[in-house]
Amino acid sequence: MKIFAVFGSLLYVALCIDQPTAKLSADNNFGLTPAMGFMNWERFRCNINCVTFPEDCVSEHLFMSMADAMVSLGLRDAGYLYLSIDDCWLSMNRTQSGQLQPDPDRFPSGIKALAAYMHDRGLKLGIYEDVGSHTCAGYPGSEGYEQVDADTFASWDVDMLKFDGCNLARSKIPQAYMEMGKYLNSTGSSILYLCEWPLYVLDPDYQEIVDTCNQWRNYLDVQDSWDSVSGIINHYALYQDLYAKYNGPGHFNDPDEILVGNNGLSFGQQKIQMSMWCMWSAPLLVSTDFRTINNQSLELLLNKYLIKIDQDPLGDFAKRVISLDREKAQVWVKKLGDESFGVNAICIFNAADSDQTHLFTDSLKDFGVSEPADGQKFQLLDVFTGEIYGKGSYDWDEAVDVYVQAYDVATFVVQLVSS
Repeated sequence: MKIFAVFGSLLYVALCIDQPTAKLSADNNFGLTPAMGFMNWERFRCNINCVTFPEDCVSEHLFMSMADAMVSLGLRDAGYLYLSIDDCWLSMNRTQSGQLQPDPDRFPSGIKALAAYMHDRGLKLGIYEDVGSHTCAGYPGSEGYEQVDADTFASWDVDMLKFDGCNLARSKIPQAYMEMGKYLNSTGSSILYLCEWPLYVLDPDYQEIVDTCNQWRNYLDVQDSWDSVSGIINHYALYQDLYAKYNGPGHFNDPDEILVGNNGLSFGQQKIQMSMWCMWSAPLLVSTDFRTINNQSLELLLNKYLIKIDQDPLGDFAKRVISLDREKAQVWVKKLGDESFGVNAICIFNAADSDQTHLFTDSLKDFGVSEPADGQKFQLLDVFTGEIYGKGSYDWDEAVDVYVQAYDVATFVVQLVSS
C-alpha cells in the first residue's frame, strides 16, 4: 500500500490497494452486483398493530402493496427487485416439528404464497432471522435450528436472508454465521445472504466474512437524520482502506438502508446519501413508503447514472481524497470497470451548517485519477443534469472549478475523450 498525505490542504489519496483473491461469497456465484430493493425496518420498524395501523403494520398487505407500487412506479424495471421483511414477522412459537411460522393474523397466506406474489411480478422476497436464541425483537431465533431454518426458507422459495446477531455470545457468532451459510448453500436454492457479523464482533476476520456472506453491515443502524447519515459516511472514511480491500463482485459492505423519500433529510441530503451509497457499490435497499413517495425523491431513486455507478461490474469502494472544514466538505473517487461508461466516478458534497457555497478547485490529478494516454483528455458527465459539465474537456492536471451549495452534492462520471 502506498499512501500520499498532504496535510496542508487535507488531501489524502490512497493508491495501489491490493484486492483479495477471495472466493465468491458463500460459494454461491451470485449477488455479483449490490442488491437493490425495499427493506421495511427504518420506516416501519416493528409495528405489529394492524388494527390501528392497517396500512403500515408488518404484514403481507404491506409487502404486497409495496410490490405493486414498485412495479407501477418503474422501480422494478430500474433494478429494485428485492422486498425484504425485517424483524417481527414471526409467530412467537415454532411448529410442533420445530419449523418457523409467520404470524397467522398478519401473514395469513403464508410466506410461500407471499414469495409467489413477488415472483409473479418479477420481484424477489427477502426474510429475516437471527443467530441467537431470539431475534432482536424477541421472536424465535435460529440458534440450534440453522439447518431446519435454511431448509424452511428454501421450501418457501425465499430469495434473500438477512441474518442478525442478537442474543448469542460474541465468541459463537462467527461459527453461527458460517453454519447458516453452509446450510443455505446445501439447499441448492439461490438465497442471497446478508450478514451483520462485523457489527457484533470486535476485529472480525473479513476474509471469513467474504467467503461466507454476500453483504454485511459494519456499523450502526441508519436513522432518519443527517447526523446518522453523516456519521456513517465519516465512519466509512475512517475505515476506508479496510472496507475497500474486501469489497467486490459478490461481497459488499452494507452501510444500511436508503432514506430517500422520508421526512428526516432535506432533498439535498437525500442526494448526498444516494450518491455516497452508489460510490461505495453499496446495496440500495430503500426504507420508505413507495405508495406515497414524492416525485422528486422517486426521480432520484430512478437516476440511471447513479444506478450505473452503483452497479458497475468492478464493485469498487470509493475512497475519500479530500476532507475540509471538519469533514463538512468532502470529495470521494471511485474506479469504474465499465470504461464505455466512464473510468471514474467523483462525488463532491458540501454539508456546511451555514448557507455558504463551497468552491472546489482541484484537478483530476489531485483526485487520484490515473493519467490518460497521450492525446486524451477528460470530460465530466453531471449525473443530475445528464449534461457535460463546465467547458467540455479538461487536461489531467487542469483545475476544475465546482461550486456546491450547502447540503448539496455534485456527482460526475469521468469519461475519456480525444483531444
